[in-house]
Amino acid sequence: MTMRTKRTLLIVTFVGLLIGPAVYLRLSSGKTSVSPSAETADAAALLGRYGFALEESAGEAGIDFVHRPPDLDARLDHIAPQVAAMGASVAVVDFDRDGWQDFYVTNSAPDSLNRLYRNQRDGTFVDVAPQVGLADLNQPGGGACMGSVWADFDNDGYEDVLVYKWGSVELFRNRRGESFERLTESAGLPAWANLGCATWLDYDRDGLIDLFLAGYWPDGVRLEQLEHTRIMPESFEYAKNGGRKWLLRNKGDGQFEDVTERLGINSRRWTLAVVAADFNDDAYPDLFLANDYGVSEMFLNEAGQRFREIGKESGIGYAPKSGMNAAVGDVLNQGRLAIYETNISEKGVLIQGNNLWFPADDGSLRFENMASVMGVELGGWSFGAQFGDLNNDGFVDLYLTNGYVSGDQGTSYWYDFSQITGGHSRIISDAGNWPAMKGRTLAGYQPKRVWLNDGAGQFQDVAQFVGATDQHDGRGVALVDVDNRGTLDVLVANQRGPLLLYRNQVAAGHHWIAFELQGTDSNRSAIGAQVRVFFAGQQQLQELVAASGYSAQNQRRLHFGLGGHAEVERVLIRWPSGREQVIASPATDQIHHVRESE
Repeated sequence: MTMRTKRTLLIVTFVGLLIGPAVYLRLSSGKTSVSPSAETADAAALLGRYGFALEESAGEAGIDFVHRPPDLDARLDHIAPQVAAMGASVAVVDFDRDGWQDFYVTNSAPDSLNRLYRNQRDGTFVDVAPQVGLADLNQPGGGACMGSVWADFDNDGYEDVLVYKWGSVELFRNRRGESFERLTESAGLPAWANLGCATWLDYDRDGLIDLFLAGYWPDGVRLEQLEHTRIMPESFEYAKNGGRKWLLRNKGDGQFEDVTERLGINSRRWTLAVVAADFNDDAYPDLFLANDYGVSEMFLNEAGQRFREIGKESGIGYAPKSGMNAAVGDVLNQGRLAIYETNISEKGVLIQGNNLWFPADDGSLRFENMASVMGVELGGWSFGAQFGDLNNDGFVDLYLTNGYVSGDQGTSYWYDFSQITGGHSRIISDAGNWPAMKGRTLAGYQPKRVWLNDGAGQFQDVAQFVGATDQHDGRGVALVDVDNRGTLDVLVANQRGPLLLYRNQVAAGHHWIAFELQGTDSNRSAIGAQVRVFFAGQQQLQELVAASGYSAQNQRRLHFGLGGHAEVERVLIRWPSGREQVIASPATDQIHHVRESE
């Protein structure tokens, strides 16, 4: 930690103590002092103590989706629960431009159907994927769906979608919210790519949104029909035999051009999550890759001409872990984006710890891991996580999902798992050498984490108290205001489990403001825009990104909690084109629709 960061935390901590010692000590301890059984179930008490409460209501909303995992070659049957432990995803999008947020979820088994849930504006949703052509994407032989990312790649005002798979990549153009036109074969995409994640970004700032695809499994692998079983990582710490990466430039005519090697991206690590954001404040989006079986990578965008990998010099590329999540947030309202990357923690077995990469404040491109200091290090076998102000108090909180394989209760695969992890590369890389799971559990049935940010550099886990009590094997999590009330609800996609909708009730008197952006010179989706809200002598920065977390995409709308402050001094928007726009004294407790240059 730099001296200035330490000093900032001490100052904010002192302010917290002035606000109220009893309240501060309760929030900043990083531990829960009262057991769930002692907590009242009364919503008013929860709102008074934490400022919000969650209630799972998928069934009431008409959501009955249950994820089905991919099918695999019979030679992988002994470890199938591990290999097929991905594919549950969720992406929020207003696909029909009616002002209400919809969402898309992927299935993964052959012939299983994806769903596009349209918001009925009355608290319920209806699946319209079959009608619009986005349901039947898991055809046998075509691979398994892993997730989706949405953006308006042709700037016609409607969000298009790329569905990434362990297999063929699917691109669809949105036809005015009524149907989707398949462009897969004509767009210049790779024919087969075992993708762990993907995102949209305008890397060259030409007003056309480009594509980044990140492979997980090696490119030649067909998991449903293997040529051999030597498909696993060569190391649990420094594997470089994973899938390739693609940076595809949007040519503006429905075609994409592969510029990956020319721009200097040559990673072959096992990537599970990517976020594109501007980390050095030069208005060009950079790339952060959370990699399984190895070190993280950061590719610095040099004015759209080249990407340079700076993982080691930035501090994030020196400790090999099991990176599974990539989300950004302004944790201390200092106008700088921190990166939250999840890994594995199992008490008494393996403690990698999650990473909260906090930017240095000396102008250098260095990051320090503040997860332990701030109380967000231990989250079990962690997957998706998102920053968002769940109680509208003016500071971003953190919602985390976890759980790997929930097998037979009371069993454990950890001992056998540890035996293979210590083997020679030739042993590790051959799936035939891995011990059979035999229905056993590997980091399953885990309690989730909802970390509340006290604004003084500490997070407190309140999940069991505010209602996030499920123990499914969580994967993607997305934040969305489903009924335009000014609160962030939570969607959770579970592997081999149900899709959950946690509706959020926030205490009265907690103000908010939200922005929906439309680019003109910039890409129409405004991906890459930065919004700074100045209120109560502080600022909060948010950047509009496509993919966020793990196999997830939040709502396009940017939501800011304001606490008890009913006024905003000003808002500064830096559009992807580089143009800056100031809004003086905008009204609070409402959604602002802002068009570039207006």
